[in-house]
Amino acid sequence: MKLTVEEIHVELGRKPILHDVNLEAGPGDIVGLIGPNGSGKSTLLRTVYRSLRPHRGVVRVDGDDVWGLSARNAARRTAAVLQDAGSNPSGLCVTEVVALGRTPHHGLVGRDSAEDHEAVDQALDLCGIQHMAGRDVTSLSGGERQRVLLARALAQRPRLLVLDELTNHLDVRARFELLDLIRATGITTLAVLHDLDLAARLCDHLVALHSGRVVAAGPVLEVLTPGLLREVFGVAGTADRHADGIVRITYAAQPLALERLSEAGVG
Repeated sequence: MKLTVEEIHVELGRKPILHDVNLEAGPGDIVGLIGPNGSGKSTLLRTVYRSLRPHRGVVRVDGDDVWGLSARNAARRTAAVLQDAGSNPSGLCVTEVVALGRTPHHGLVGRDSAEDHEAVDQALDLCGIQHMAGRDVTSLSGGERQRVLLARALAQRPRLLVLDELTNHLDVRARFELLDLIRATGITTLAVLHDLDLAARLCDHLVALHSGRVVAAGPVLEVLTPGLLREVFGVAGTADRHADGIVRITYAAQPLALERLSEAGVG
């Protein structure tokens, strides 16, 4: 599956939010969207999963304009896990929530098929939550709920995964477990990540947004340069690939803000 975003421009309340944004994700690629708050990351995701129509430009999934597809056909191709998706109705068990991912595949009758049951079981197994299939989702921890939401998305059997801060509010172990799960799916993925270390660990490529514009795009080390860390994120640091193959960021001991104050003769 290939995702192509071409010259996307978005305005909200007549205020430009995204300016002629371009990006690509090839089959099986994990592309991370990074940038400070308000840079347009979540807005861009909304255009990709067909929640927000851009003022101009086009989003293509497998070569097709997503706005040229029916809502059901688009949902069969793209599954989204969003920041505000954690509020599941009480009374639903894990299996029932995951089964909601099959909705785009149902006809007017809406009866579950053998394929539906197989997709749900596979999603439960992949996310390691088969043992909690009968539990009420409101009884789960934050990390467990995120696994359920990811399983619901995988039950759609999408060609593209769109993730908006999936690791928010999770402890370190839960974060790494989710990252490993995403990598194991092999599905083309576009993910917003605030934690640069996690983005560097998970992603094949990064796209850095600043004030609604793409300021850098490419392999992790080509994007996470000292200059970009300083100008876009306001921190001093360097990124290097260690012997284990993982890219890690080393930040300067002195915060950049204090450095700038010192340069200005303050303090």
